[in-house]
Amino acid sequence: MLNDTVDRVTDRIRTRSQLERDAYLARMRQAAEDGPARAHLSCSGQAHAYAAAGQDKSALASQSAGNLGIITAYNDMLSAHQPFERFPQIIRDAARDVGGTAQVAGGVPAMCDGVTQGTPGMELSLFSRDVIALAAGVGLSHNVFDAVVYLGVCDKIVPGLVIAAQAFGHLPSVFLPAGPMTSGLPNDEKAQVRQKFAAGEVGREALMAAEMAAYHGPGTCTFYGTANTNQMLMEFMGLHLPGASFVNPGTDLRDALTVHGTQRALAISYLGNEYTPVCDVLDERAFVNGIVGLHATGGSTNLLIHLVAMARAGGILLDWQDFEELAEVTPLLARVYPNGLADVNHFHAAGGLGFMIGQLLEAGLLHEGVQTIAGKGLGRYTREPKIREGAVHWEGGPGETLNDKILRPASAPFQPTGGLKRLRGSLGVAVSKVSAVKPEHHVIEAPCRVFHDQESVKAAYQAGEFTQDVIVVVRFQGPKANGMPELHSLTPVLANLQAKGLKVALLTDGRMSGASGKVLSAIHVCPEAVSGGPIAKLQDGDVVRVDAVAGEIEIVTEGVLDRAPVEADLSGNEHGQGRALFANFRALVQSADTGASCV
Repeated sequence: MLNDTVDRVTDRIRTRSQLERDAYLARMRQAAEDGPARAHLSCSGQAHAYAAAGQDKSALASQSAGNLGIITAYNDMLSAHQPFERFPQIIRDAARDVGGTAQVAGGVPAMCDGVTQGTPGMELSLFSRDVIALAAGVGLSHNVFDAVVYLGVCDKIVPGLVIAAQAFGHLPSVFLPAGPMTSGLPNDEKAQVRQKFAAGEVGREALMAAEMAAYHGPGTCTFYGTANTNQMLMEFMGLHLPGASFVNPGTDLRDALTVHGTQRALAISYLGNEYTPVCDVLDERAFVNGIVGLHATGGSTNLLIHLVAMARAGGILLDWQDFEELAEVTPLLARVYPNGLADVNHFHAAGGLGFMIGQLLEAGLLHEGVQTIAGKGLGRYTREPKIREGAVHWEGGPGETLNDKILRPASAPFQPTGGLKRLRGSLGVAVSKVSAVKPEHHVIEAPCRVFHDQESVKAAYQAGEFTQDVIVVVRFQGPKANGMPELHSLTPVLANLQAKGLKVALLTDGRMSGASGKVLSAIHVCPEAVSGGPIAKLQDGDVVRVDAVAGEIEIVTEGVLDRAPVEADLSGNEHGQGRALFANFRALVQSADTGASCV
């Protein structure tokens, strides 16, 4: 039986979204009724589209079989996307084997927050999500495809691709992942070296050696940050094949899943026998399932922005209250770094998403009767893929966890509620990820130190200025101010202060990501400082309380709200590393709680 809260929140989302959702679906139904797009092109237009198709030209011209569009985030600088170099040829061959065709419709940019952390390039990161959606839209605008396969993995790439898929919601869409890299230096050992470097206890040579040992090969990073949270979501929301998320690159099973995913995309295309447009997969139930998965796994805080934007692209209106109420009834079933010592490979080996989905279905916390790319019913996602006679077959997954230090049943969770909290109070609204924060650190009340960039925080730390309990305020980091960069490079500094016995919290209108750690953080503060929010009125020494138990962010010092908000010189955010190109994005972007979107 479906949990009462899950049922109520789903119904509230459905009611809230009715006008926008009905209008969206009407547009998608009309696009579907127009039939396969290629039939409406002129002969000249079709000739342009097929001219370089080689052996597929005759099949394309006859329009007797489905034609897949491939949207790819391939580049060979980033480990997560390097495996996609081989995918287009695998996809073309797999399509031909069942009488179909496939063409690369376009490429989208893929940037790595890990590379750009603490640099000006990080100020383009969040906006890259909307650029990806726009770029995918351009690729699909030729209107010659019967279904789409999306190749993307990391932080902004999958959300951007989902937004694009929603814009072309009449087309079936299959997401084909690349998988995580094999395990390297354990994430906790890497983090310890980072903290020692921040404290001046080891040099850059030791730091570089640790980082290279951790990030050592093709595939996503193995910690449970935004990239791997994306992969979880695609499975919970029915856009991956069952069990596909965490299969390593370059393996036989990975390639077999790519072949099967290609052929499944053709089967559910308009010309196939099981037409399944993505607008029917991504309904309000799918998004509720995704939010439950986010809480049960202790996933990335970035998805509190991305899921809102992804849903709005399909006429579904989410807000952070939905996330909060679902968190209260969703148990934390996984301990994956930074919420534990295991990495995603260990999680997958312990039973992974199949076991977890089975547990959550049994507990009534997921909608089972949803439409997925694999067919009707989320129960399909409790099974795991195996290669039998050269093809993928799905078999029953593990009925119990194979390592209860990493993955637990719903009857004996690590925590009774999910790891994400909504915070409200005189400072506005914010969110906090507390699944990795010890209970004794869930409430911090202390004088604040106010900074306008993270480099100033590091300089103050190096100068020995943090000698008492402190709430570190880093403002003018919101989407309108500078694109809302992650402040993850502050993690070692804050962790060192906490390790010295100080009570420490971070308060910011910026982001902290799924890689945030054991220090209490109130992030995504809205209204942001550049919009005159209360965070812009704080001064050094004002006492602030961040309370993740009561869900509050309060100014304790009297009279603060009577002050005029501080205005910062943000001219330094306008140029360098491509930032000048994004002036319109900064001017038009919505607030974080509505998805921080420009499209």
